[in-house]
Amino acid sequence: MSKLPYIAFTPDQVRELDRRAIQDHGIPGYGLMCRAGKAAFDAGLARFTQARHWLVMCGAGNNAGDGYVIARLARAAGCEVTVVAVTDPLRLKGDARKAFEDFRAEGGTTQPYDPVTCPAGDLVVDAMLGTGLERDLEGKYLEAVIGANQSGKPILAIDVPTGINSLSGELMGDAICAQMTVSFVGQKQGLYLADGPEYSGEVLFDDIGVPESLAADFQPSFRIFNQADLSKLLPVRPRQGHKGMFGHVLVIGGNKGMAGAARLAGEAALRSGAGLVSVATRDENVAAIVSGRPELMVTGVEYADALSGLTERADVIAIGPGLGQDDWAKQCFERVIEIDKPKVIDADALNLLVDARLRRNDWVLTPHPGEAARLLGTDTISVQRDRLGAVRELQSRYGGSVVLKGHCSLIAGEQALSLLVRQGNPGMASAGMGDVLTGLTAGLLAQTKGLQLPAAAAVYIHGSAGDLAVEQGAHISERGLIASDVLEQIRFLVNP
Repeated sequence: MSKLPYIAFTPDQVRELDRRAIQDHGIPGYGLMCRAGKAAFDAGLARFTQARHWLVMCGAGNNAGDGYVIARLARAAGCEVTVVAVTDPLRLKGDARKAFEDFRAEGGTTQPYDPVTCPAGDLVVDAMLGTGLERDLEGKYLEAVIGANQSGKPILAIDVPTGINSLSGELMGDAICAQMTVSFVGQKQGLYLADGPEYSGEVLFDDIGVPESLAADFQPSFRIFNQADLSKLLPVRPRQGHKGMFGHVLVIGGNKGMAGAARLAGEAALRSGAGLVSVATRDENVAAIVSGRPELMVTGVEYADALSGLTERADVIAIGPGLGQDDWAKQCFERVIEIDKPKVIDADALNLLVDARLRRNDWVLTPHPGEAARLLGTDTISVQRDRLGAVRELQSRYGGSVVLKGHCSLIAGEQALSLLVRQGNPGMASAGMGDVLTGLTAGLLAQTKGLQLPAAAAVYIHGSAGDLAVEQGAHISERGLIASDVLEQIRFLVNP
């Protein structure tokens, strides 16, 4: 199986891949363009089955060439096609010019951009700028982007939505908001960073015949965690397996009024397949947690000294869900943080870590962007602007493995390459979701080796469980999704 769909590159690296395919491997440039156009056309045809009138918006460079190939194929397939040339096609050069000439030779015509024509069609194809954008949109391109977005029609973006920086993922003034983006040759990192995921929609990739070997000497930006990774990490259990073989997780949390957080984390660890799960919490929470989930072993702890026996028996410790930041929380944190066992540090424990300024190689930190900003001494906007740089800096500064949560979560750790997880949805922006991820991560650490891969697997399962929960019933229902809905799906996903 090719690795190209699962590794992301900078735009310069993708351009070099393209060059090598043409000059070193002998694939004609126009042949690659025709393959790209065919892949995008097929994807559009399969996804937007009701589209009979295609509005193809062509700009400059090879992105426009792809658009003219798509327009020619759509006409040949019997679709009604309107082509809007945002840039005069007679100014195109090389393969893009040939694509236009072939389109014209088969009877295709173009018209300049006009706001009146933009709403035409059942599907808008964005083939305007692609990867080359380095400054904010202006002039006709800005007008065309605004017009396409306001048309109310579904949009298929070619390679990268016009207006998204293919390196950083930043919005360059404005951008096409696509339902689907079809990308070629190499995955562009900007599709998964900053604003990229919001504007790219579903991302499909086609290597269009470019051999994986041409990228052998590249250092990719990150690797996309996928189902094959999960299957390798969680093989079928041996028939003679017993609970002692699958690890003992200790969850520490649940301060006054926060029993639910500790319970969610504990249950997630159980659902992950951990053999045993204990919860250390405030005395007043014990009855509530046990009555809700009797499989958990729950101990009331009013003084941190009482943790000693529990930590000795545990293989993995998770601290943070509902922990608080009072004296009890600080004592628990200080008692646990130096123990030489794998640990998951989340929520209030991360806030306590800001002051502790420790670096260890046996923990997984799971900050959301706000917590990451506090750990780095910066602000949330800066973290979100450079999520890849932020997760690398967190890992360098604090050690272990770091999960920077959010849409397209990033995981940095002992491997040179960061990992990215695409699964998950906006419905998961609700209370308790982070507690479920904490317990899930601890449970997988108890059953596997290493830190980064189990952490990425936990994020993958967590996001996939959220997606499954949303898809239950007759329609998509993100709003109103709660953490317990996600818990119910985990068991089906940890048996890949």
